[in-house]
Amino acid sequence: MDEEDVDDWDHFPEEDGFRVPDPLDPILDVDAMLSVMDAQRVQRIDCLRLDELARAARSGLTNVELVERSLRLELAAAMRITEYGAGMLMMRGQALVHRYPSALDSLGSGRMTTEHSEVLVSLLDAVPPEIRKDLVAPAVQLAETEPCGVFRRKLRRLIEAAQAPTLAERQEAALTRRRAVFEPDLDGMAWLHIFGPAVELKAAHDRVTRIATSVLRGGADAADGSAGAAHVGEPAAGPDGRTLDQIRADVYGDLLIDGIVPGHPKAARGIRAEVVVTVPALSLLDDEHAAAAEPARVEGLGPIPIATARRLCGGSKDWMRVLTHPETGMILSVGRRKYRPPKALRQLVKWRAGRCLAPGCGMPADRCEIDHSIDWALGGETRLTNLNPFCTGHHTVKHGTEWCVVQCDGGAMRWTSPLGRVYLVEPERSLPVFTVDEPAPF
Repeated sequence: MDEEDVDDWDHFPEEDGFRVPDPLDPILDVDAMLSVMDAQRVQRIDCLRLDELARAARSGLTNVELVERSLRLELAAAMRITEYGAGMLMMRGQALVHRYPSALDSLGSGRMTTEHSEVLVSLLDAVPPEIRKDLVAPAVQLAETEPCGVFRRKLRRLIEAAQAPTLAERQEAALTRRRAVFEPDLDGMAWLHIFGPAVELKAAHDRVTRIATSVLRGGADAADGSAGAAHVGEPAAGPDGRTLDQIRADVYGDLLIDGIVPGHPKAARGIRAEVVVTVPALSLLDDEHAAAAEPARVEGLGPIPIATARRLCGGSKDWMRVLTHPETGMILSVGRRKYRPPKALRQLVKWRAGRCLAPGCGMPADRCEIDHSIDWALGGETRLTNLNPFCTGHHTVKHGTEWCVVQCDGGAMRWTSPLGRVYLVEPERSLPVFTVDEPAPF
């Protein structure tokens, strides 16, 4: 073999079981190393979890859920990830170490990827232990041989076959997990996810599709069972240019915002949508000022076009307008006269922070509780410089664990963790500071 052939991998034959490496092999080697390192990471996280539980127990704190919540915040802040991500790492580490050691061995040997281990834990953990024990071995075998998507489907089929006799009971339990989730997206858009009974949601989507189809046809009757899709030859857009998908999304919004359900309590039927819009005052004047100003923002969502902000600020009582130009009459403190802040002060506290002031938390402030930095019972006052919004979970962590939380000048919060790490959380906005100039001497 000459020197030219040595440089051409394609000329190497496969003999006696020997395969010539190709350019993909180094990538697969790195991928296997990532699996090995991931196994070490989740093992160490679980060791830390056990150490923290033992240390907390020695200090008299026996609430396991609260200790783990505190550690989740610690991990998220240190690793600069979300608390959800930190919680998933803790959950997966605990599951692999204590419930699925064969899967941990596979991950630590590079035979299973991180993604496979995530699917394995999430699906098997939802299965009762008496059924789960017989599924672990075939699940690990599938994870080592199948692509992740195929593995997910095959493992689900195994689980469904094993659980078939208990379908009714499982559906009853699953009903307790129904929920709705709002997820902001880019360009002033968002997703609204609803998890609930399939029959009811299918019926709701069918009704919305029928309404949208009627609009698409220009008002023709759509109650003929043809809601699933447009007929052949139907227009791709309605009289106003909207497509069926666009009309369907608009119908959902119309029904959810303006719809009234007679079966709801009278007080519930009177509830209307409320959204806070923050608009630089000068941008409302003309396009020149608007171009130089910061964009208008919807609390908990993000920036919106200035034309939309001008329309919202035009007078609809369902929208609360907050101008960033200083306004007089702002209530900043009620001292020790009241424990609960008046509405104007609560709004100001939440507007300044924008979100929960715990490290990494993105919970919108309007869904948070107001906390006194210095406890009311210890002499703390109900004033702006002693009030901050925290979500329920972080409010509990602040008062129930060894985290030390101090409010700094300007509304920033300094969190010191049980391990001694310090995190400074700044509010999203700062308030104007008013000063009085001394008169010039004559």
